[in-house]
Amino acid sequence: MHRLPSVPRTPPLLDDSNRDFWTGGLSGELRMWRCQACGWWVHPPAPVCRNCLSRELRTEVLSGRATVMGFTVNRHQWSPETAPDPFVIAMVELDEQEGLRLTTNIVNCPPEEVSIGMRVRVVFEPLEDVAVPLFEPEM
Repeated sequence: MHRLPSVPRTPPLLDDSNRDFWTGGLSGELRMWRCQACGWWVHPPAPVCRNCLSRELRTEVLSGRATVMGFTVNRHQWSPETAPDPFVIAMVELDEQEGLRLTTNIVNCPPEEVSIGMRVRVVFEPLEDVAVPLFEPEM
């Protein structure tokens, strides 16, 4: 698991719709809901599939591979407790489905080396009883 010390994080409130997403990283798995009727990945969680309106949703494991679709480098020190090091906030599109995107941080890579189209893979930062999905360059 990887740590991004310059970014303060507050653990999410867990409920039945998001628990698998936030705790999957403790087992090294990126998990999201998937429609069992049409195969559409549903994220953020919703009570019905946005593609076919089925209620047959189940948590499944994704590959954890993605492409950087956009990013910004934060250079602002938001509070005295945070390190002033710049960090990358990115939007990544997961390989499993066009449009299936997450806002995340890119880690284990100098900010100046991040680029749109860069291939990345998930890593997890433990935070209390959850694990935050972050992404690093594919090797």
